[in-house]
Amino acid sequence: MAKKKGALAKRASELEAAVVGLFTGTPAKKKTKKKKAKKAKKAKVVKKAKVVKKAKKAVKKTAKKAKKATKKATKKATKKATKKTVKKAKKTVKKSKKK
Repeated sequence: MAKKKGALAKRASELEAAVVGLFTGTPAKKKTKKKKAKKAKKAKVVKKAKVVKKAKKAVKKTAKKAKKATKKATKKATKKATKKTVKKAKKTVKKSKKK
């Protein structure tokens, strides 16, 4: 497997080829626009990943809020039920004291 050339090394070899071409009369190779297309493709993928990440975050946030609301409602209901039970117990105690 060939090792990837660095940007400077690539440019140096391009310039070298251009100079050789000047002396020999053969034109230098034209640059291909592969990199730009690759970058655009990568940008698309990154953008898509960001959108997915945002969506996941939103879902997580909504789930957390729902869980919190459920917890709060349960707490409230339990508190109310406990109050009722305590009130009933007090009434029974009062009644038993009167007798």
